[in-house]
Amino acid sequence: MKLVSWNVNGIRAAMDKGLRDFVEQNQPDVLCLQETKASPDQVNTEWASALGYHLYWNSAIKKGYSGTSIWSKSAPTKVTAGIGDDNHDSEGRVLTATYPSFHLVNVYTPNAQRGLTRLPYRQQWDAVFLDYVKKLNRRKPVIFCGDVNCAHKEIDLANPKSNRKNAGFTEEERAGLDNVCDAGFVDSFRHFDQSPGKYTWWTYRSDARSRNIGWRLDYFWVAKRLMKNVVSSDIRAEILGSDHCPVELVLETEQA
Repeated sequence: MKLVSWNVNGIRAAMDKGLRDFVEQNQPDVLCLQETKASPDQVNTEWASALGYHLYWNSAIKKGYSGTSIWSKSAPTKVTAGIGDDNHDSEGRVLTATYPSFHLVNVYTPNAQRGLTRLPYRQQWDAVFLDYVKKLNRRKPVIFCGDVNCAHKEIDLANPKSNRKNAGFTEEERAGLDNVCDAGFVDSFRHFDQSPGKYTWWTYRSDARSRNIGWRLDYFWVAKRLMKNVVSSDIRAEILGSDHCPVELVLETEQA
């Protein structure tokens, strides 16, 4: 079973930049999208339905902002928008699909923003979101994926020393990912690949992508007890269409 996660930085723009081609050529079993910046009525997805996808959306109340979507070849047994907390559910950041053998949580974590103006909220979010996935994980294993807006370790960005006090690499944000590990979730990519220079996001400025001056912000975190079923976890850096690239997880499962 192939799962793909991709921050498309606006699904309507991404449609014209390679998203449709990628889906048609790769046809993942499940596609998790973040930062869709649209409601479903604003997007032509008839072609995706024709490919056999069931489409689910969680759009932000604010138009053209945030948002998540899950496209699944097999219909989940349940789909849940949000985490059940009114303080955190207005921005469309979480969408959960439940399958017979696992929960799949698609997340677009809030950015601490320039000047760290939203870091306190980000810290609140991290705690509440982790509590949400931990509760799900007690019932059946959880995979959560998406743009978590943080490079966890120094190896996960090109310039760690100059970014220690910048959004995405503060001690507070990295501690949030430490807590994810402590809660029994595995960074699946690093389970297989410990090499440097592997990134999922590049600023549009200064030819950063061609120079590979990037950050690894996009992850598949997998419950430890499910890792035995993970065949591979990869970064698809060659795929264009957004300032992020897709990340991919292949799971061996008898039934989705």
